[in-house]
Amino acid sequence: MASESARPRQSERKVVLASSLGTVFEWYDFYLYGLLATIISAQFFSGVNETTGFIFALAAFAAGFAVRPFGALVFGRIGDLVGRKNTFLVTMALMGLSTFAVGLLPNYASMGVAAPVILVVLRLLQGLALGGEYGGAATYVAEHAPEGKRGFFTSFIQTTATLGLFAALLVVIGCRTMLGEEAFAAWGWRIPFLFSLLLLVVSLWIRLQLEESPVFAKMKAEGATSKAPLTEAFARWGNLRIVLIALFGAVAGQAVVWYTGQFYALFFLEKTLKVDGGTANVLIAIALLIATPAFVLFGWLSDKVGRKPIILAGCALAAVTYFPLFDALAKAANPALHAAQAAAPVTVLADPKSCSVQFDPIGRNTFDRTGCDVAKSLLAKAGVNYSNADAAYASVRVGSESIAWAGDAPAFRTAIEGALSRAGYPAKADPAAVNKPLVVAILTLLVLYVTMVYGPIAALLVELFPARIRYSSMSLPYHIGNGWFGGFLPTTAFAMVAATGNIYFGLWYPIAVCALTVVVGLILLPETAKRRLAD
Repeated sequence: MASESARPRQSERKVVLASSLGTVFEWYDFYLYGLLATIISAQFFSGVNETTGFIFALAAFAAGFAVRPFGALVFGRIGDLVGRKNTFLVTMALMGLSTFAVGLLPNYASMGVAAPVILVVLRLLQGLALGGEYGGAATYVAEHAPEGKRGFFTSFIQTTATLGLFAALLVVIGCRTMLGEEAFAAWGWRIPFLFSLLLLVVSLWIRLQLEESPVFAKMKAEGATSKAPLTEAFARWGNLRIVLIALFGAVAGQAVVWYTGQFYALFFLEKTLKVDGGTANVLIAIALLIATPAFVLFGWLSDKVGRKPIILAGCALAAVTYFPLFDALAKAANPALHAAQAAAPVTVLADPKSCSVQFDPIGRNTFDRTGCDVAKSLLAKAGVNYSNADAAYASVRVGSESIAWAGDAPAFRTAIEGALSRAGYPAKADPAAVNKPLVVAILTLLVLYVTMVYGPIAALLVELFPARIRYSSMSLPYHIGNGWFGGFLPTTAFAMVAATGNIYFGLWYPIAVCALTVVVGLILLPETAKRRLAD
């Protein structure tokens, strides 16, 4: 490792800058879809009811995460066999071209069911690419970093996901502002996807300036690279045990904190609290801008006090405070809705046998056959919090007012909407009533939790595994955690909300995963901050 320490500082800066910029652009590509989930739902899933369409749009968003572990296996193996640099050049090209293709894809009205099918395929290609990108970039930077500064150096890679999201937000906000909401929803949403082609060219040029990792180059020169990295990494219990500990004792909790703080919060603002998309994007962007430097702060701090205490503290804080924070977010972003929920709670009374889950994967259920279905469909679409009670005949109680089902779906909907309006339930958040400073403060705190768990995670994962199988070993738990535990969080949480009627019920998912990570991490996760990277 002495050769690394002797390398000029300018070379280290170049490695961090080039690796980080390339990864920022990949995250930009990947997260555009998440930012535009509501529009994607209308463009590609218009053949089903609105609630199901939004859940489907989130499921397509999650599809990219579902295949990330497979990308980690495929590209992780290639990275351990042939090198770090060439592998993430391939992943970058695959990501950029897939994103560009989304911008060209005809919608459901033009192509029918083929449109969402092709969309999902493109998301799967993006997921495969990202599955190979992160492990390569993190390993590459860590193998260049001086001893005692790996947390600090790799923390710049950790900022890339948030910076990529921030860049995507800026482009989306700019397009929305210049085109107007109507034009943006109709066709302007394609521009951010098409813009990715330019970013791809810049990214490839940047990455081509880099040389191979010195650790890998040394192993290759000595003939010490692994001949079967996947077998060594996952078929031998000694290493597989560390993979499982890393997954459940660190990455799973990190993942749900990440996606709750930066995506679920956005969807909650826009879909549940009815804040207009442009305002929600701006508020999230401000919070990201304020909190992003903390990635580097916590990465640096992890070099001093260790990776484990910072990551587990972030998970514990999230588990304890999510419910009060999201309640405060609702009160600040849509005070009229929050006040109405407190003053005039809504209850759906019906025979449980007459109630369907508000999810229709084939688009044939109009949710108008029973009073329970009509009521829940309307309330779910409106983002109204409601409880359930058993009764022989269907009715809806809004505060002290009761509306009985008489077999006429349109009349029942009209009556419920009238009762909600009289009780003070707003159709949308009043822009003038949004307490923007408080919303930004809450969102910033949620992102600070993200920086605690995410800032040190790359250094931790790199240090857990030997150099010859590092790319493969660290990539799989990272992408199972972030691809499955984190990537499916918005879909799972909103499905939980749709099933129960409680707009906060979806938070039980990240809270439970965080609690699991804290327990497993405290008992089994080793501290790695003082380890030397094996070469």
